[in-house]
Amino acid sequence: MHIESIILHLFEIGAVKFGSFTLKSGLISPIYLDLRLTVSTPRLLVAIGETLHAKTRDLSYDLLCGVPYTALPFATAISIQHNIPMVMRRKEKKEYGTGKLIEGIFTRGQRCLVIEDLVTSGKSILETAIPLQQEGLIVEDAVVLIDREQGGRFHLAEKGIRLHSVCSITTLLTVLMEKKKINEQTVESTLQFIREHQTS
Repeated sequence: MHIESIILHLFEIGAVKFGSFTLKSGLISPIYLDLRLTVSTPRLLVAIGETLHAKTRDLSYDLLCGVPYTALPFATAISIQHNIPMVMRRKEKKEYGTGKLIEGIFTRGQRCLVIEDLVTSGKSILETAIPLQQEGLIVEDAVVLIDREQGGRFHLAEKGIRLHSVCSITTLLTVLMEKKKINEQTVESTLQFIREHQTS
């Protein structure tokens, strides 16, 4: 499935919405991306995994780790399709048993590729990368389906992590406008919001 088809499919299932949405930060956004909906469409899930894998084909890594929770199915799809081992970061440390934060089989010095659904500031990627690094894993690359172009790439680069994105918010908007799913005014207001709300 080509990226254009993925964008249209995301729009069709309601994973890309336009209107007025309150974000976690409190800001009112004209666009809302809810990629959690992809778990209900296996074919789309596999297609996303394939595009993410293709984007990182030239990179060298031993393990995958999806940012919880939305990117876990993406990482799982890649792991199964390409036989690449995976580890998982717990959102909270277990207070019983082993008390581990990172689940799975790994050894210090292995390279781990972080998988994410979308990036705004890069904070969620760092929240996964840092515990992996603390366990002795090398994290230098992260791949994301959609870059919201709000500063995440720059912030991650400052921390030594290269961001590889399949699609930018500009590309997503352009495809939807060309396919007459949204109008030029929606594109302009969304891009203006992106420009005015860069993460610091």
